[in-house]
Amino acid sequence: MEKIVIIHGTKGSPTDNWFPWLSAELTKCGAEVIIPRMPTPEGQSLDNWLVEFAEQVGAVDRSTTLIGHSVGAVFLLRLLERAIQPIGRSVFVAGFTKAIGIPEYDILNATFINERYNWDAIRANAGDVLCFSGQDDPYVPMTQGLEIAKNLNIIPYIVPKGGHLNTASGFTAFPLLLEKLYNFDKQ
Repeated sequence: MEKIVIIHGTKGSPTDNWFPWLSAELTKCGAEVIIPRMPTPEGQSLDNWLVEFAEQVGAVDRSTTLIGHSVGAVFLLRLLERAIQPIGRSVFVAGFTKAIGIPEYDILNATFINERYNWDAIRANAGDVLCFSGQDDPYVPMTQGLEIAKNLNIIPYIVPKGGHLNTASGFTAFPLLLEKLYNFDKQ
């Protein structure tokens, strides 16, 4: 059985955005879906998230798909750097790699972004990769999502009027992500 893990962003939760919709759709397809509750904003740090991920998700392998939204996408980069074996698929949504210029969030995200990325390890462990960015994201400059895509040697999906690809931007469902998730081999 395929294990799919959806990792929310700063101040997020498993019930936010398109996560419940995607979970329901993927469950219909026979996947086991896990949306861990990560500590945020209180206790938000890379170390704390690594502990929570290990406790709530456990081991990942080639039958695992990891989907990260916002700082969840950055966390996914850090997981892939540390992975002991490759996973099946990685999906980055509204991701970034450095400070976004909003002090409140930059402080919360500091432990995730302050170290260099080991792109070789990330590429080796990421499996098939998708990357989505909103063209008009009010939080994350689109150039940051493009940087992830460039470093992973993929072409990103730029969503016109996508905003942060969250509920505030009208994304309580994300059909494009679901469609692309099941059409990796057709890209």
